[in-house]
Amino acid sequence: MASSGVPDDLRIALERLAAVERLLVALDFDGVVAPIVDRAEQARPLAETATAVAELAALAGTWTAYVSGRSLASLVEVASPDARTLLIGSHGAEVRLGAEEHPVVLDRDQQEALDALHLAFAEVSSRAQGTWVEEKPAGRVLHTRQADPEVAEAAVGAARERLASRRDVFLKTGKQVLEGSVVHATKGEGIAFLRQVTEADAVLFAGDDVTDEDGFVALDDGDVGIKVGDGDTAAGFRVAGPQNIAKAMALLVTLRAELGAQRTP
Repeated sequence: MASSGVPDDLRIALERLAAVERLLVALDFDGVVAPIVDRAEQARPLAETATAVAELAALAGTWTAYVSGRSLASLVEVASPDARTLLIGSHGAEVRLGAEEHPVVLDRDQQEALDALHLAFAEVSSRAQGTWVEEKPAGRVLHTRQADPEVAEAAVGAARERLASRRDVFLKTGKQVLEGSVVHATKGEGIAFLRQVTEADAVLFAGDDVTDEDGFVALDDGDVGIKVGDGDTAAGFRVAGPQNIAKAMALLVTLRAELGAQRTP
């Protein structure tokens, strides 16, 4: 471990990234920028990470983004993002690029599927103490973090069984959540879109959940993927928790600012 608190192999990768002309730094929010909490609305970014993201966004040739499964409205509420930070919500179904926002628009069939999804999750949750349902523009999330493990497992199984016959509802299992969406979108697609928009030469993406693996798989040679916490991953690097991401982002600010100063005549 380097003196900066960043593993030596990751520090070397950050030094390489800091030198590219156009850099995109994309971060999942929950479990990466903000510690995991029992209730989604209680999450807040670590101050050190929020500061580093804002400082990165101010550097030449550098773009920052939050790539989250949250709805855009929820992400904005809890993250209070810097105005320059690009936002991907609902796993890529919602996008905000500065003042330009692309909300989800459902057709009649998708709205019918969303109604069926809501009914299934709501009825399952009503019988499973400690679970609750979060509403998103294109989906619903069955939260089980506060339920007993046996209750949580049974609730997820019941919800999956109720929706098994539907081909218009896409289910994703995350950390103590089951998410259903009527719009097929992944964080990998979100990152690919941001790469295109920013014309980035390299991308850093950090995530902690199963759904973030789509983002890691979408990375190219020369990019950096950072898995936060335990679990199998396609990411090339791993850190223990959000505090480590805060240190890594602070280091990246320093490295990129120093290189930028050297380029200035």
